[in-house]
Amino acid sequence: MDSSTTATISSLKTTISPNPSPNRTKKTPTFHYKKTKPPSFSTFKSVKCIHSPPPNPKPSNSSPFICTAVTFSPSQITELVPSKLHHLITEFQSLSQPVDRVKRLLHYATFLSPLPDSYRVDSNRVMGCTAQVWLEAQLDQYGKMRFWADSDSEITRGFCACLIWVLDGAVPEEVLKVTTEDLTALNVGLPVGARSRVNTWHNVLVSMQKRARMLVAERDGKKDFDPFPSLVVSSDGIQAKGSYAEAQARYLFPDESKVQELVKELKEKKIGVVAHFYMDPEVQGVLTAAQKHWPHIHISDSLVMADSAVKMAEAGCKFITVLGVDFMSENVRAILDQAGFGEVGVYRMSNERIGCSLADAASTPAYMSYLGAASGSPPSLHVIYINTSLETKAYAHELVPTITCTSSNVVQTILQASAQIPDLNIWYGPDSYMGANIAKLFQQMTMMSDEEIAEIHPAHNGDSIRSLLPRLHYYQDGTCIVHHLFGHEVVEKINDMYCDAFLTAHLEVPGEMFSLAMEAKRRGMGVVGSTQNILDFIKQRVQEALDRDVNDHLRFVLGTESGMVTSIVAAVRHLLGSTKSSEKAKVNVEIVFPVSSDAITRTSTNSTSGLNSVKVGDIILPVIPGAASGEGCSIHGGCASCPYMKMNSLNSLLKVCHHLPGEKNKVAAYEAARFKLRTPNGKSIADVGCEPILHMRHFQATKELPDKLVYQALYPDSNGRSIS
Repeated sequence: MDSSTTATISSLKTTISPNPSPNRTKKTPTFHYKKTKPPSFSTFKSVKCIHSPPPNPKPSNSSPFICTAVTFSPSQITELVPSKLHHLITEFQSLSQPVDRVKRLLHYATFLSPLPDSYRVDSNRVMGCTAQVWLEAQLDQYGKMRFWADSDSEITRGFCACLIWVLDGAVPEEVLKVTTEDLTALNVGLPVGARSRVNTWHNVLVSMQKRARMLVAERDGKKDFDPFPSLVVSSDGIQAKGSYAEAQARYLFPDESKVQELVKELKEKKIGVVAHFYMDPEVQGVLTAAQKHWPHIHISDSLVMADSAVKMAEAGCKFITVLGVDFMSENVRAILDQAGFGEVGVYRMSNERIGCSLADAASTPAYMSYLGAASGSPPSLHVIYINTSLETKAYAHELVPTITCTSSNVVQTILQASAQIPDLNIWYGPDSYMGANIAKLFQQMTMMSDEEIAEIHPAHNGDSIRSLLPRLHYYQDGTCIVHHLFGHEVVEKINDMYCDAFLTAHLEVPGEMFSLAMEAKRRGMGVVGSTQNILDFIKQRVQEALDRDVNDHLRFVLGTESGMVTSIVAAVRHLLGSTKSSEKAKVNVEIVFPVSSDAITRTSTNSTSGLNSVKVGDIILPVIPGAASGEGCSIHGGCASCPYMKMNSLNSLLKVCHHLPGEKNKVAAYEAARFKLRTPNGKSIADVGCEPILHMRHFQATKELPDKLVYQALYPDSNGRSIS
């Protein structure tokens, strides 16, 4: 709790009557219900306790509750929950001043029954709240939910008191019917930090609902869900849960001889390394360790890989090795040429093509037909995902003025373009899921206030967003094979088992996962965006937990490629490094992989390494537990692992480094060659393909589209091709 909040509460206490006497829990609750209308929340003001204290940790078979209030039939309960919620909302909405709402919350906090210390355990903690909140739930012998809660914040205790008043004694189905949207109308918050206070309502409710689902499943004898694999990171070390997590963890502590071998080659031959977050865990483990000895190693999303390569060339690197798919090495080669570093060699990590399902979707005749329709609807702008080939960018730019984007800047790119160019038609591609999610996001914005929309983009309001929607088009036949796995089966399990965890999702995930993560984002429990956005979100939440200096367990569901875990663990371990002192609070961070146990295969542990191996070409790859029907392919969810990215092996990296610079002929198949082909207009593919990237760079630097691109969109030439 910040100092301003504390000061506000202190001043309010003097205006509120003191707490009831210590023996208030022995008094009988008094409710004055009338048969002809729902109960008024005002009756709650005279209640000295909501219900009896929770039972002992091992309750007897008899009912643990002393309930002398009126007993209701299921039909009456069904009507009671929405009636209570309606009257609660009405009461708080009648208090126009935040200070009055806070007074009321503090008043209701005094009615909350004490919670025994035996229930103040980590398993009862509510994640995502600024304060510490504990929630205990049980299903009584009448099939009704019973809740108890407490917090170290008096305001949060008030939230808990209100929610318990609404939901305690309801059947589980009624608990599950309440939505976080139902609570937004309560509009309770302090003048400062109101958002986090509203989130408390939501997070406690979600925890109540998770407990209700679990208790009903237990009552009905349903088999428990097998948990997803996870890694638990603490200042004491790393614990792996599940075979898939064990395989990921194995490479977090790489062979030091491999690290030293790589560092020696990189230093002697001045080789820089740019790698994507989705690399194989063995490669990432070695690279992360090598970073401590050689500064020219960069692991990131695709947005800054080429920029990092330019910085390495400026620092004197003679060669750049690219660990990613082919369009990434193409971009690095072209951007280095544009920056005047044509003499710097660029090398891929395979002598075979390293493809990408998204890049392939954009190189089809169907995608060119999509752009053909765009060229006939001026003014038009093509916003193309950076995860496409340079050739595709070049051909597209000659059909329709084109700017590249990433998952972290696509929304701002579209909003700025529509604000800067009147009546602009925007054509996004090739990721269909991302396109649908963007359209859904803008649809949700139409229900926001103009002030809230202006916070996202100052040039927009509700009318402008509504005007944009019919002019926003997206390609309908392009997906990432990894993010496609986050479908219904995975979402259902996340919603049942991990709804109270922090949810992360790449903008490329299917709509159902997107909606789940967006709901979590609205209550401060999620992020939807790029891989870098996901990493930054996790780091921020961990730092906040460390700043609170209380024991905590944070759980994050990783809604993107599992290769992200190496960078996440490295960042978390760095943050937790300051907590090694016994005087510090213990913060554990759990990274959950959405992998179905039905989709996991286990390898033999007879070998000394504990892993089987398979020879592919001239390299030997370890086989780690993966999806039973092929890595990344399972109706159960599979493991979110990109088979293309895993073509980048440590052996390939070492092989390229060993043969440079004197034996280039032995790694000629690994070199990223320059494009020699020309566009339909007879121009260099590299030159035209780089232009959409440079347009994006201009937008990132200035927050505006470059004049050249605006002119291209407004004044295409007579044959429909943009003027270059």
